[in-house]
Amino acid sequence: MKRTMLVIAGALALSPRPAAAQDAVPVAPPAPTAGADTRLFELRIYYPEPGKLAALNARFRGHTTKLFARHGMTNIAYWNDAPSADAPEGRVVYVLAYADRASRDAAWAAFVADPEWQAVARASEANGKLVRMVDSIFMTATDYSPSIRPEN
Repeated sequence: MKRTMLVIAGALALSPRPAAAQDAVPVAPPAPTAGADTRLFELRIYYPEPGKLAALNARFRGHTTKLFARHGMTNIAYWNDAPSADAPEGRVVYVLAYADRASRDAAWAAFVADPEWQAVARASEANGKLVRMVDSIFMTATDYSPSIRPEN
């Protein structure tokens, strides 16, 4: 199962707005300031199948991050979160960056069509799927966010 949540102009869109809010005049997002990071960020949260967290981490470490980069995705950071009721073994949480939504969609289309990725996915899932659910949240940086661009 895949759940998608969107961040639009800095606001998390999880469900329809209340009726009163639907009648409100829309407010334009602030214009980016000079030097602002205007990339689209995607926070992805993978809920592993029971007993599959180590295999999922191994697939990211050995293959997925390199394939993401090959297809124009910028790997920002990866984490394992603490176990919880929803994810007894924890989850893999990571952030990718793209120039914009069109670039994101094109990169993912190329990634999933890549024969190397397809072979890696088949091999890594020979004993069952690694992921039971994925959450995806799209974000833009605020004008007060510290820069997360790599040092040049």
